[in-house]
Amino acid sequence: MNTFDIKAMGLYNEFIEGKTMDNLKRDLSELDVWSLALGAIIGWGCFVLPGNKFLNDAGPLGTAIALSIGAIIMIFIARSYGVLIHRFPVAGGEFTYAYVGFKRKHAFFAAWMLGLSYLSIVPLNATALGLISRYMFPGVIQVGYLYTVAGWDVYLGEIFVSSLTLILLTLANIRGVKLFGNLAKFLAFGLSGGIVVLFILTLFSPNVDFNNLQPLFSPHKSMWAGILSIVAIAPWAFVGFDTIPQASEEFKFNPKKSYRLMLISIIIGALMYILVNTMTAMVFPWVEYLQTQPHWATGEAVEMVAGKFGLFILGIAILSAILSGINGFLLATSRLFLGMARTYALPKPFGTIHPVHKTPSFALLFVLAISLIAPWVGRAALLWIVDMASIGAAIGYFYTSATAFVLYLRDKNNVELRKNAPFAFLGSLFSIGFAVLLLMPGSPAVLSTPSLIALLVWVLMGLGFYLSSKDYRKVSDTELAKNFGLEDIHGDA
Repeated sequence: MNTFDIKAMGLYNEFIEGKTMDNLKRDLSELDVWSLALGAIIGWGCFVLPGNKFLNDAGPLGTAIALSIGAIIMIFIARSYGVLIHRFPVAGGEFTYAYVGFKRKHAFFAAWMLGLSYLSIVPLNATALGLISRYMFPGVIQVGYLYTVAGWDVYLGEIFVSSLTLILLTLANIRGVKLFGNLAKFLAFGLSGGIVVLFILTLFSPNVDFNNLQPLFSPHKSMWAGILSIVAIAPWAFVGFDTIPQASEEFKFNPKKSYRLMLISIIIGALMYILVNTMTAMVFPWVEYLQTQPHWATGEAVEMVAGKFGLFILGIAILSAILSGINGFLLATSRLFLGMARTYALPKPFGTIHPVHKTPSFALLFVLAISLIAPWVGRAALLWIVDMASIGAAIGYFYTSATAFVLYLRDKNNVELRKNAPFAFLGSLFSIGFAVLLLMPGSPAVLSTPSLIALLVWVLMGLGFYLSSKDYRKVSDTELAKNFGLEDIHGDA
């Protein structure tokens, strides 16, 4: 057993016995954690993207192939997460893993990019409440018109609903991880159950003709260009399974079980995406239908199949998806910030643990404060930032996979590391491939110009923040490793 394994075992036992600094409460069951991951994977996009992107880019079968490929790649990457979670069961996840493999500069970069990915998804899900209500209940909360940003009308009513939702879920998260876990389970079953019921209703509807699925691939792109354009957003589509390592300090079960939970959440997540997309395509001749530029293809398909009852079920599924997305990424972002604060990468208050509820209360309130700005900006402008979420996720995936491979190179006699080495190597390559598809000019999935500008601004902000984080840069390797819980790791990048 190498020093990493010895240290990890000791660290895990200390958490179980409650001897570590700033303990979080170990209250998350396996079902809680699975619910967390699935709810974070399936957000509003599952119900909007079939008409906006999936079918146009790849068609029904092309989308199913692309999402299946994306899921397989995520499963490869998740193998490395499973290897690292039980070795380093601490809040921070990829931040810790990047330090283990590549030391402090890389750790800060990984955390900074991943932080943007996590943080942006919280308000995006909140503003999705207004987006969906415009289709399902037009005019109900679109009251108090204020202004228009990038073509998006901003209403006081939508701001109020989004803000109230964020506040209530943040308070629930502060109240304790047990309450979070119960809410996550409720939302995950509402989400998956609603989708399955709607798909069954569609299959047996007399209004449905399976010939509507033709053509199976998009007529607007070549087969592989369409498939690649969907595969490229897999880091965004499946971001959520990687919230599990952020919660690993709060497991009340052996962290070695985490890979199985990630595996199940990825498979079910991919299935939910495919079911909704296929259901949308089979109600109408989809090519002709999308040419009419429907406001919401999935909603109109459900209404055609099951009327108001179907819309009610769809509403439950969408609301569950939105709330579970906010819930999951509130947890993930706050735990990432907590891990950074423990190592001086963020100011000390971010490491504050609530004395009663044992949750990172300051970090949660900070995420809330930033998220409350978003509804005032307008969803269109916010999407420029959120488009970068795939880049942040891909960077987190790369450092996790690459670190697992580095650990194998350091200890080739370790059976688990040796078995995982091919997955770690391929996961690193896949992660780089995602970044290339999103950044390379001419790629079918390249980021828009506003998104690239926002990405550059974020990177420059990170550089400035790193240079100003003197304690993080100058603290001794021994002390920094100790704050990571990795006293046996030394040196710098």
